Amino acid sequence: MSSRKTRPSGYEETIAHSGHRLTPQRREVYNVLLDERDHPTATEVFLRAKKRIPAISLATVYNCLETLVDCGLAKQVNVEREATRYCPNLQEHGHFVCESCGTVTDIPLSKGRSLSQCLSLPGQFSVTHSEITLRGTCSDCTKKPISKITH
Repeated sequence: MSSRKTRPSGYEETIAHSGHRLTPQRREVYNVLLDERDHPTATEVFLRAKKRIPAISLATVYNCLETLVDCGLAKQVNVEREATRYCPNLQEHGHFVCESCGTVTDIPLSKGRSLSQCLSLPGQFSVTHSEITLRGTCSDCTKKPISKITH
C-alpha cells in the first residue's frame, strides 16, 4: 500500500465546491483509489474500503464513486463489456489491458501532446473526449513459462 502522504492537495475543496460534503466514506473510497492505482471495480473498492469501515455498503461505495467522478477526482474506465473500473489519474492517458492476468495499467502520452494531437484527423473533426485501450500481455505474464499440457 502506498503512503497516504502523497495525496493530491485540494481534494476536500474539490468535493466541497461541487456541493458535496467530504464524508468518511467518500474519503476512504478516494483513498482506496489512490492507494494501489490498479483500476479497481466498484466491488473491489468495496472490499478494500470494508477493511477500514466495516459498516460501509456496496451502494454507498457506488454513490461515493459517482460523486468522485462527478467532481472530477476520478475517471471511469470502460474496457469493452467488463465491469467499470475507476482511475484517479486525471492526466490524459491511455490504458494497457493484459489479456492474460487482466491488469489495467496507465500508459502516459508524449509530454505536451493530447491523444487527439497524436492522431491525424480530418480538418472538421472536433474531439471532445478520447479513450485509448491497448491489449496484449504485460511484462510479468510474458516472463511466465508456458506450461506444457500432457495427456
